[in-house]
Amino acid sequence: MARDPVCGMMVDEKKTKYVFEYKLRRYYFCSEACRDLFKSNPEKYIK
Repeated sequence: MARDPVCGMMVDEKKTKYVFEYKLRRYYFCSEACRDLFKSNPEKYIK
């Protein structure tokens, strides 16, 4: 399981279709909305 960097929800990497790669790392999301927020400003959500 991976944590959605936007909302903090736990996401199954094998089941979600919302994935985005940034700086050679894959991020997994619970929804299209969370993925799109991350895509608009990734540095805001990376800790």
